[in-house]
Amino acid sequence: MAEAISPPEQERYLLVNATLPGALTAGGLDHVGDGLGRADILIENGGIAAVSPCGVLRGQGLPESELDGGLVLPGFIDMHTHLDKGHIWPRKPNPDGTFDGALAAVATDRAAHWSAEDLRRRMEFALRCAHAHGTVMIRTHIDSVSPQDEITWPVFRELRRDWADRIELQGAALYGVDLLNTPGFLPRIADRVAEAGGVLGAVTYMIDGLEGHLDSLFQAAAERGLDLDFHVDETGDPGARSLRLIAEAALRNRFEGRIVCGHCCSLARQDADEVDRTLDLVARAGLGVVSLPMCNMYLMDRKAGRTPRWRGVTLLHEMKARGIPVAVASDNTRDPFYAYGDLDMVELFSQATRILHLDHPVGDWIDVVTQAPAWMLGDASQGRLDPGGRADLVVFRARNWNELVARPSGPRTVLRGGRAIERALPDYRELDDLMERL
Repeated sequence: MAEAISPPEQERYLLVNATLPGALTAGGLDHVGDGLGRADILIENGGIAAVSPCGVLRGQGLPESELDGGLVLPGFIDMHTHLDKGHIWPRKPNPDGTFDGALAAVATDRAAHWSAEDLRRRMEFALRCAHAHGTVMIRTHIDSVSPQDEITWPVFRELRRDWADRIELQGAALYGVDLLNTPGFLPRIADRVAEAGGVLGAVTYMIDGLEGHLDSLFQAAAERGLDLDFHVDETGDPGARSLRLIAEAALRNRFEGRIVCGHCCSLARQDADEVDRTLDLVARAGLGVVSLPMCNMYLMDRKAGRTPRWRGVTLLHEMKARGIPVAVASDNTRDPFYAYGDLDMVELFSQATRILHLDHPVGDWIDVVTQAPAWMLGDASQGRLDPGGRADLVVFRARNWNELVARPSGPRTVLRGGRAIERALPDYRELDDLMERL
C-alpha cells in the first residue's frame, strides 16, 4: 500500500499537486469536478501562506512535497461528543442495544466508577484518538447531574488547558429538562457552566411546562452570555416536537447567542406540513442542527428479532436547502449509547455519506465536518483552507471523494502547524485496569 506523505521539515515549503474542496478555500484552484480543484499550497511558519494554481509557486527553490493529486482537508471539527461516557463498554455494555438500556447502564456506571481519575484517563484516551485522526476542535457534552458535575467539570477544565495546543475543547451541560422543576437547579448549573466558559443546554422532551422551561433556559443563558446546545427529540415518536418549541422560544426571547440542536430524529417521522412549519421556524430562529448518524442508526428503531425500518437521522437535505446550518458528529464512542466508533471524522463522513445520501452529487457536503460545525461552535477561523489560516491539515493519498469514502482507512498524514504528527493510536489495553465489570 502507498504510504502517507512525509512533508519537509523546513518552515517554508510547498505541497504540490494537491486536490482541495472549492467550498473550503477562497480560490486559486484548477477545477477538476465534484467540487474539487488542483492547487499548490505554500506552507510558511506553520500557516497557509498561499493557495495557487499548480506551477505558479514553483521555481523558487523551495522544498516540495509531491501529493500526486492527493486530497487535502482542514483539520476536522467534531461538534457533538460525550467524552465523559467514552470507552466504558467493556465494563458496562448495553444489555439490549436500546435507548432505555443505554440510559440505565450509564447511570449505573456513573454512580459506581466516575471518579476524577477514571474520567481523566478515559477522556484523555479519546482525545488522543481524535488528535491522531486529525480533529482540531471538539465539543463534549458533560453529564451535569449532581454530584457528578462537581467531579466532571473540573476534570474537563484541566483537560481543556492541557490540550489547548492540540484540540480546542468546549463543554456543554447535559441533563434532562425535567430537572428544571427542581428549585435552584438552573441558576446553580448555569453559574457552573459560566464559570467554566461552557455552553448551557438540556435534553428536551415533551413534558408539561416545556415552554416555560425553555424560556428560563434562554433567559439564564442571555444573562450570562452563554450559547445553547440541546439534545432534541431523540426518538422515533412523531409526537416529539420540541425542535419547533425551541425555535419558537428563540424567537420569543430574541436570543442573540448561538443555538445548536442535536439529533432531531422524530422530525423524519412527521408529516410534510409539520416538517415545513418546523423548518421554517428553525430557519427564522437561526438554529444550527447536528445529526449523529452512526449512533442513531445503532439506537433508533431497535426491537429484538425485527429488522429496523428507518435510519434514525434527521432531515439534513431539507434543512440545508433552507439555509439552515447542518453538521454531523461522532456522538458516543464505545459506551452503552454506541458500542463502536473511534472519534475518526473520516469514518464518520464516509458513513454519513452512505446513511444520509450525501452524494450524487457529493457537492460541498464536506462542509458538515469542517466549516459548518466550526461556525456553529463560534470559531469560523477553523475548518477552511484559506491563506492566513493555520496549517492544521489532513493529507490523503485518496485523490477524490470516491476514493476517500470507499477507503476511509487509507493512508493519511496529519499536519499541525505544517508539521506531521505521530499518528500512533492508543492501545485499548491502557484502560484495562479501569474495566472491572459491576
